[in-house]
Amino acid sequence: MKAQNEPFKKGSVMLFWGWNWSAYSNSDIRFKGNGYDFQLENVKANDRQSAFRWNLYFNPTKVTVPQVNYRITYFPKDNFGITLGMDHMKYVMDQNQTVEINGYITDTVYASKIQNGQIDLSDGEFLKFEHTDGLNYINLGAQKYHNLYNKDKFDVFVSYGGGVGALLPKSNITLMGNERSDRFHLAGFGADLRTAVTLVAWKHVVAQVEGKFGYINMPDIKTTLNNKPDKAMQDFVYGEIDFGIGYTFNTRRNN
Repeated sequence: MKAQNEPFKKGSVMLFWGWNWSAYSNSDIRFKGNGYDFQLENVKANDRQSAFRWNLYFNPTKVTVPQVNYRITYFPKDNFGITLGMDHMKYVMDQNQTVEINGYITDTVYASKIQNGQIDLSDGEFLKFEHTDGLNYINLGAQKYHNLYNKDKFDVFVSYGGGVGALLPKSNITLMGNERSDRFHLAGFGADLRTAVTLVAWKHVVAQVEGKFGYINMPDIKTTLNNKPDKAMQDFVYGEIDFGIGYTFNTRRNN
C-alpha cells in the first residue's frame, strides 16, 4: 500500500498556529446594575498588538500573550475541511474619547460627570473597558479549497468558508469605582466569513494568510469582580487578518 501524501486529500489533518491583526466597528455598550442603567453610544475601540520579541512570540510560556490563532482542520472529503479553532483577539476601548450617554446613574458623583448628554472617558475614572486576555472566539468552521498551483514541491490553494462559535472573553473592566473585573466568562456568540491563500511546501509544511469578516454579540459581559448581577452588553462587526504556519499529514492510505 502507498501512503497518501498529497495535501488536503480525504483524511488529511492540518495543524495551524498564527498571529492576527483586527479592527472593530464602533459599538453601543449598555451597562446595567444596582443603581444604574445606561448606554454609551458609538464607542471606539482597537486591538492591542504586542511588540515583536523572540522571547515573547516564540517562548513556550508566553506564546499566548500576543494576538494568536490556533486550530485543527480535518478533511472528510478532498479539498473540504472542517476546522475547530480559537481566535485570541484583543479589544481595547479607546480611553481618549467623549461619547453620548443615555439612561440613568443614581450615584451623584458619577452622574455629575455627564455634561449635555455626553461623558468624557479620558481620565479612566468612570470606565476602563477591555477584552485583553482576550476576546476569545472559539469557533467551528468549514472551508472549501481550490488548488491554483501544483508542482512537485509546492502547492498553492485558495479557500473560502465560514464559521460560528462562542465568545469566552477575559474582560478587564473597571466601572464607577467597583473592584476591577478580570475573569473568563461565556459572554455571547459570533459568526464569520473567511478566505485564505495557503502555500504547502513538500506536501506538509504550511504557510497561510487568511482574512475574516465577522459579527460578535455579547449580551452577558461581567463588569464587577463579585457575584452581583452587573453586566454589559454590546455587539459589533470586525475584520481580521492572520498569518501563520502549520503542518499537514494524511491519516489514510491508498490501496
